[in-house]
Amino acid sequence: MNTPLIQEFFSYLNYEKHFSEHTLKCYSTDLQQFIEFLDGTSAPTPAAESYQASGRTGTALALEVRAEILAVTSATIREFLVVLHNKNYTRATTARKLATLRSFYKFLVRRGYLQSSPVTVIRTPKQEKRLPKFLEEDQVEALFRAPDRSTLLGLRDLAMLEVIYSTGVRVSELVGLDIADIDFDQGILHIRGKGRRERLAPAGQRALEAVTEYLAKLQQQQHRPDEAAQQALFVNKSGQRLSTRSVRRKLDKYLAQANLDPSISPHTLRHTFATHMLNRGADLRSVQELLGHRSLSTTQIYTHLTTGRLKEVYDKAHPRS
Repeated sequence: MNTPLIQEFFSYLNYEKHFSEHTLKCYSTDLQQFIEFLDGTSAPTPAAESYQASGRTGTALALEVRAEILAVTSATIREFLVVLHNKNYTRATTARKLATLRSFYKFLVRRGYLQSSPVTVIRTPKQEKRLPKFLEEDQVEALFRAPDRSTLLGLRDLAMLEVIYSTGVRVSELVGLDIADIDFDQGILHIRGKGRRERLAPAGQRALEAVTEYLAKLQQQQHRPDEAAQQALFVNKSGQRLSTRSVRRKLDKYLAQANLDPSISPHTLRHTFATHMLNRGADLRSVQELLGHRSLSTTQIYTHLTTGRLKEVYDKAHPRS
């Protein structure tokens, strides 16, 4: 797996495209699976057999893997997709793995390793249209009542939930926030999003109050171990920046306390933010800006969640409603 070609690809994703750690991990998993598929379907060359027999598994085998990668055809890709189908992978997961290969081979063409990509002629599987989950307003209130506001960690968790619901930030953007990213006077958050794209997001009064209360308690009770940790807005018991996994664990705890659907994720709060904004009259373009979506088509899925408001508008406006 750790061939110079793949190392070069991941350096490109990391340092030029600025992909997140989570995305890099997904790409790595997908490419590893594809390489294992190639190893299992292609017969070893005499050279590879001699290298393996002699125990020389370093550069020589890396060259063999490189040769396999560059020899891939569209038929190979289709065979891989069949294997994924037979293993009952969802269409969404299959599409992601295909997108990884599409990106990888496009990179190889750009760098001059190949003249054309074997993935170009492969169509992405048609996706199942699944509407994102969201919470009703009374459920949001029930969730926000769960954290214990008499403790530092409870105040922190309430502040996190309020910020996600108030701004629609992704959980990775949430844990990346620094104290300096919040303009309390203007009620604006400076958010660093996917691909290091930056945006400004307004925050509601309740979210700002929750953050203010949390920070006041934090300064009273906790020593920050180093300068980097001192900059972080949301920190753990040790004063280090909170992880995305920790946010999910905390949310799971409060969902149980509030008797809400345990499958709700931090991203559900982002969906909830968008849905409630549209239900209360926000236009789609504004919600796109607030969510940090590049394309309006990505935001349009939320229009399917606001049919109640659309029906209300229709009944009031149409002469024959």
